[in-house]
Amino acid sequence: MENADVFLGLHDFLERMRQPSAADFVKSIKSFIVSFSNNAPDPERDSAAVQEFFSNMEAAFRAHPLWAGCSEEELESAGEGLEKYVMTKLFTRVFASIADDVKFDENFYEKTALVQQFIRPEYLDIKSTFQNESSWLLAQKELQKINMYKAPRDKLVCILNCCKVINNLLLNASIASNENPPGADEFLPVLIYVTIKANPPQLHSNLLYIQRFRSQSRLVGEAAYFFTNMLSAESFISNIDAQALSMEESEFEKNMESARALLSGLSTDMDGLSDQSVGQISREELIESKHHALNSKKEKEPVIRSKSSDTKSGGKKVAFAKDQAPITKVPSLSELENKGANMLLKEDKANKIFQEYPYLFAHVGDLTIDNVEDLLNNYKQLVFKYVCLSKGLGGATPSLPSLDLHTQAQPHAETVKESEDRRTSELNDESHKNTSGSDDGSNQALVSGEDIAESQLLEDGANVHEDGKNDETSQ
Repeated sequence: MENADVFLGLHDFLERMRQPSAADFVKSIKSFIVSFSNNAPDPERDSAAVQEFFSNMEAAFRAHPLWAGCSEEELESAGEGLEKYVMTKLFTRVFASIADDVKFDENFYEKTALVQQFIRPEYLDIKSTFQNESSWLLAQKELQKINMYKAPRDKLVCILNCCKVINNLLLNASIASNENPPGADEFLPVLIYVTIKANPPQLHSNLLYIQRFRSQSRLVGEAAYFFTNMLSAESFISNIDAQALSMEESEFEKNMESARALLSGLSTDMDGLSDQSVGQISREELIESKHHALNSKKEKEPVIRSKSSDTKSGGKKVAFAKDQAPITKVPSLSELENKGANMLLKEDKANKIFQEYPYLFAHVGDLTIDNVEDLLNNYKQLVFKYVCLSKGLGGATPSLPSLDLHTQAQPHAETVKESEDRRTSELNDESHKNTSGSDDGSNQALVSGEDIAESQLLEDGANVHEDGKNDETSQ
């Protein structure tokens, strides 16, 4: 199913729910969400309840006059719309809902972060013919989007797009080298490598979420194949050892210890910065900073040491102190920026620098209203660190391009607000017709202005992946 079709299906589903004849559906959906949310988390029971609800509702759709004469594609879209709506509402209740899953996420992320420091394609027996780290960055970018969405299908699309990028790259490489088309033996090692390099937080919980709450009737075919490969990649990484990496045990332990020392040092740095920084600075940012520091240390030219000497000036000798500090030229901010840019262009593994910044590769259509707070915090951190760097170099406070928020954003915000107010009023009237007088005031109508706005913003499953060319995902 095309992504645009899924979004239109969700829109069509919500529009049908506004009809008076859909009152029973509205009540059923509201009732399920409320009763489900009131139960304590139990993954197995929760999954069974959701799957049964989806199955029963889709069967009811087929027998209802609202979908009379509809094609299979339209009924499929209705099912997608139902899943997207319900799971978005239940996301905070079911995602990473038990302590064991949270703990596994933490351990998996930490171990992957260690392996990430020294992993190389050859450790996974990836043939040089298929090695293409710069292009694998595209696959990493797709996988790193997984935490931007709430619907199971949208998370699954991130995985499928990642896999399709890898698959296409391997196929192109095999054609260029006149080799046989790549199979699972070539695909899985690259997926493992890409997953290690991407290391999205809570990967385990994301996979469980898809497995438990993606409609089972749709987790088939190509989607099931690539998803199974991702499960295999996760299992491999969680159990990774020297033998798995074709490495001597002593070398593996040495590499792990070095990586552990590096990350431990970063943890200490983080503690020191916590009292001085504004906002949160992620471990990944500190890891990158540490790499830059280590690289700079290796490349730094020897400091010119001044020797004690006598210089005649007007017949007098001027003595230099033996322990006088060496005089070094402090580079300007622009010089540092130019140097960094040149280093970046020459960097063989430039993807490591950007892999922790998912918004860097995002398009306007990728973003939802939920991203605003995160982007604002990132912007504040960027400005704070940029100004501190400038001050530390003794330069004037740099100015960043400013936006006239009042003249540019406000009219748009007022237009959106006016539109939402009007929509809210209309839909609340409609929902009042569709609900019985016994509903208490705490139950919001299924189709409110906020829900419609949310559904439009949640077209992440449609527009958010359109920037990738490997998005014709049929699920």
